[in-house]
Amino acid sequence: MATHTGIATPIMQIGIRYFLLFLLITAFMIVEFIGGIWTNSLALLSDAGHMLSDSASLFLSVLAMWLADKPATATKTYGYKRTEILAALFNGVALSVISIYIFVEAYHRFSAPPSVASKSMMFIAILGLLVNIVVAWILMRGDTSDNLNVRSAFLHVLGDMLGSVGAIVAAILIWAFGWNLADPIASIIVAILVLFSGWRVIRDSVNVLMEGVPIGIDLEELRQGILSLQGVEDIHDLHVWTVTSGFPSLSCHIVINTLDNTGDVLRAANRMFKEDFHITHTTIQVEDQQMCEEGNVCDEKVHQH
Repeated sequence: MATHTGIATPIMQIGIRYFLLFLLITAFMIVEFIGGIWTNSLALLSDAGHMLSDSASLFLSVLAMWLADKPATATKTYGYKRTEILAALFNGVALSVISIYIFVEAYHRFSAPPSVASKSMMFIAILGLLVNIVVAWILMRGDTSDNLNVRSAFLHVLGDMLGSVGAIVAAILIWAFGWNLADPIASIIVAILVLFSGWRVIRDSVNVLMEGVPIGIDLEELRQGILSLQGVEDIHDLHVWTVTSGFPSLSCHIVINTLDNTGDVLRAANRMFKEDFHITHTTIQVEDQQMCEEGNVCDEKVHQH
């Protein structure tokens, strides 16, 4: 994957790395699924199901990054950047569905705990943990905090690591004490962690799709900052949202005492947005009080928020 200049962009480089991780996780997911059936371990099967969601998550991440790197068009003026958010939302839903399935299966096993091949279960779980450690380490080499799609994939892998640890502990308890209930208990613990991760990803994805205020930005603090600028009398129609991960945007109407100060106010406002709130994509409409009262540029009674 390369641009017309023949040089892979940073997003494409991440996409190539994700595709290799996708192949690795998919291969071991098949191994763990077969191992779960062979050992009769719900912990392994639930971890294999989680790895299936990991595999799908990484594949969607690669696809979303490829689409997000495409240029804007006449009908998609922001390009396809929000495919990353859609992929993250899908991943969050997948995590939640898988955790609910694990809850149901674990419930049935509590009434009649089946016999589990603990030694084989432990061996496969240790291999799974090693694979997940390698994948998590590779993902951590990039920044997982700003990109919601990357963060959702990273949370998938962390959930897998916890699933492998739970399976190892359960295998030890079954092998040492014959306590077969450890298998469904470990599954439930993992399911709770997976459900929590899925909820966080869904919450953040929906907030972006609903054009909510980005996490970490205090809208009232931003409003007061604008009003404190010299020459500013009022502000309305203030909107702050996220186009995609790391791409916050702002639009507003600023009322100033005289249009002669337009350039100074714009420079001061954009400097404040960039330095204090890390917002560089802004659309600012400057008005004086007369323009607002005449309704030539906006209906202040409708748009005053």
